[in-house]
Amino acid sequence: MATKSSDSSHEQPPLSYRKSVEIKATHDQFFVWREFLWGGIAGAFGEGMMHPVDTLKTRLQSQIIMNATQRQKSIPQMLRTVWVGDGLKGFYRGIAPGVTGSLATGATYFGFIESTKKWIEESHPSLAGHWAHFIAGAVGDTLGSFVYVPCEVIKQRMQIQGTSSSWSSFISRNSVPVKPRGDMYGYYTGMFQAGCSIWKEQGPKGLYAGYWSTLARDVPFAGLMVVFYEALKDLTDQGNKKFPQYGVNSSIEGLVLGGLAGGLSAYLTTPLDVVKTRLQVQGSTIKYKGWLDAVGQILRKEGPEGFFRGSVPRVMWYLPASALTFMAVEFLRDNFREKGNNNNNVVSNLSIERKTSSTSVHEG
Repeated sequence: MATKSSDSSHEQPPLSYRKSVEIKATHDQFFVWREFLWGGIAGAFGEGMMHPVDTLKTRLQSQIIMNATQRQKSIPQMLRTVWVGDGLKGFYRGIAPGVTGSLATGATYFGFIESTKKWIEESHPSLAGHWAHFIAGAVGDTLGSFVYVPCEVIKQRMQIQGTSSSWSSFISRNSVPVKPRGDMYGYYTGMFQAGCSIWKEQGPKGLYAGYWSTLARDVPFAGLMVVFYEALKDLTDQGNKKFPQYGVNSSIEGLVLGGLAGGLSAYLTTPLDVVKTRLQVQGSTIKYKGWLDAVGQILRKEGPEGFFRGSVPRVMWYLPASALTFMAVEFLRDNFREKGNNNNNVVSNLSIERKTSSTSVHEG
């Protein structure tokens, strides 16, 4: 009878043990989804806070399409133009699609980055390290692009229009035909009206204008940002070992290192951002036939400096936005580790109890 009891106890773990494993699995899934949520909120928050700077960047990069014959404005001149023409409203045009797109990208970026990184390191050990970080960041950003790109197209077209009065003034001042030829799009009153209008006039191709150029910008950017962030973290960890008295909270570390990683990646990918913006704001006025044509025209007509138009506001946008995002994610990961460790202790204790009870039955 003792042997039978022992065998049955091995075949069927105690109910308390099974429940603890189920709780742990559910707990882990909850925090994976929380990382999606946290990433989305952090991305949307960063976009909302820094949208005026993004508007300035878009205006600077697209002004040659809007006013090809005029001398290109500097940052202070463009600031004054937006303020005089549109007031504060002008800086916040397109904020709804901007926040929506950033929410989707933030969620997929941080939601998939850890799982993708672990999968690569386990299944392809040769790619562990910086390559795993780069690929994980690229995959997360690519998945968000299906929502992000249409939102980006709508946002940027609304940004360059400003308010209805300034857009009407621009059309009349520059004798730009709006309809029926459709050389330039009509005024967009909101996110959904803009989306429907673009769909009606240009179909899916209009909403996904510059899709491949967006990926050409965002895949390197996302990958580089993770690589730089992880590399800076490695350097910081080494510094903390040598000088532990100067160690800081991981959230503060995320704030500083995330800002540096985002700012550096943003500057290096500015040329790709210029090409993407030009392709997306041109509408049905085909100034550039494609990505390579845009690169060639910018180089011939504006020189190398044309590729870095808007680099200052682009870096100004990504420094704080990336800093806040990584700070939030590090805060989440800290909480996850603490609660995860507590659950592991519970399961370990139950395993010991199970072994003890099984031995007692066998001895009895």
